[in-house]
Amino acid sequence: MRYVVILAGGSGTRLWPLSRKGMPKQLLPLINGKSLLRLAFERSLALAPAQRILIVTGAAHAAEVAVQLPELPASNILGEPTGRDSLNAVAWAAAVLHATDPDAVIAHVTADHLIEPVETLTAVIETAFDLVEAEPRALVTLGVVPTSAHTGYGYLHRGAEIPGVPGAHQVVEFAEKPAAEVAEQYLASGEYWWNAGMFIWRADTLLEQLRLLLPDTYASVLALAAEPHRISEIFPRLFKTSVDYAVMEPVSAGRGSATVLAVALPVSWRDVGGFSSLAEILPADEAGNATSGTVTARESSGNVVLNAADGSLIALLGVDDLVVVRTADITMVTRRDRTEQIKDLVAAVTATFGDRFA
Repeated sequence: MRYVVILAGGSGTRLWPLSRKGMPKQLLPLINGKSLLRLAFERSLALAPAQRILIVTGAAHAAEVAVQLPELPASNILGEPTGRDSLNAVAWAAAVLHATDPDAVIAHVTADHLIEPVETLTAVIETAFDLVEAEPRALVTLGVVPTSAHTGYGYLHRGAEIPGVPGAHQVVEFAEKPAAEVAEQYLASGEYWWNAGMFIWRADTLLEQLRLLLPDTYASVLALAAEPHRISEIFPRLFKTSVDYAVMEPVSAGRGSATVLAVALPVSWRDVGGFSSLAEILPADEAGNATSGTVTARESSGNVVLNAADGSLIALLGVDDLVVVRTADITMVTRRDRTEQIKDLVAAVTATFGDRFA
């Protein structure tokens, strides 16, 4: 049977102070009053009923997830007591589903992307489902057809076409986030796709790769699925790594017992990971100021201004290319070209004030 697992972990530090430990970015009502998680759930309903959709999130956020997704059975929310990266999120969900359905086929999708048109995404994932059901040893990922030489995304180097499946290719290698000149080469070659971080596979095929590549993780997630009351004992001890590093890259290089395939995803795809990407979806004035909340700007251009403090005003005069964010207890100002260093700022704030402003 087909299932969807939405990966909704992560702290969204690059969107601080909007995104906080208690309310990370995927739970914020950023898009027309809806959260990224809610949008991901609504997309997933085209692939499976709510009873076959699981959410993997932080245990501290499980209650808010339940509020935002009232259609979802409470048992379908898997709360991680601590973040152990993407491998353990997908492996835990696969072990849970395999325990009740040995033939489970899973689409792992993300909760921090904007994807349009939704109909194209649905059709591509259904193609991937069909591919996995025809080729049970396939690990399928989705490759977004690039529209620019983006340096903030990982890339897939695609190989030979898969006969009879339009848009499907073998994967030659996974490439890390490239330097600008390398990204230009990737784009010019026409052989690379952005790595969307979404995967479709049989649960037993993924678990078999873990048995071969990371046997300790394999044993641990099976134990966790069988004895969920041991989560506080087992989960924090899992080896922290990404599914790309642990499974997809070594299997594409010939290790393991599966094959790695990719299906083209020709959509508008935005990873809402920071203020630059968020600015792309906010309304902007004639001077290019992207704003949210009560804001006024005079003789200013290219700013990103978000006012989340009720009853307050942010007023700009004669400034350019800033990011200004105001919440009830924090005001953050930086230059747009320094937003990648917000993580460092959060670390410094936490070192000084503890978790009060984290």
